[in-house]
Amino acid sequence: MSDTSIVIPDSLFEIASSAQFEGSFVVGSLSLGADVYEFPEPVSWQATISNTGESLAVLGRVTGEGTCACARCLEPITFDFEGDIEGYAFLQEPTEEELEGFEVDEYVVLAEDEKILDMEPLIRAALCLDAPLVPLCKDDCAGLCPTCGANLNEGPCDCVADPDEEAAFSKNPFAVLKDLQLDD
Repeated sequence: MSDTSIVIPDSLFEIASSAQFEGSFVVGSLSLGADVYEFPEPVSWQATISNTGESLAVLGRVTGEGTCACARCLEPITFDFEGDIEGYAFLQEPTEEELEGFEVDEYVVLAEDEKILDMEPLIRAALCLDAPLVPLCKDDCAGLCPTCGANLNEGPCDCVADPDEEAAFSKNPFAVLKDLQLDD
């Protein structure tokens, strides 16, 4: 059993009861579109599980440090993650009415003989939601030179600018849109 598996104590099957749990989880890497976050150390998580009568509500927090390449200059950057954990475990097969407002990935249904709740999907979801939409080393990152690939944050590159700006612009595949007239 991993450090993300919670054996649910019998006391949590009583309505309005709650219990706190904590642990660590080795994430390794987390792919979010083109961005891949590496977690060199395990993340820490804490959660309170409460019996609402219909389900076990899981609310908590995950914290850790992840690294990713800047979307503009590709330099490695480190982010502090502090994501909110939220999920539900139904004690029996829920009705359609009980599922109203729930997304498929927000809940699990525990089998009658199953008293183990795996926190891993909830932890991963919390990290995904806390990740920046576009990871940048700084807001005004200059990125890479499109010609030579030099990091423009370190200064200008040695590329010679095209003396005929119109000729350089015409090489751009979007140049055909230059005279496009859009009606309001």
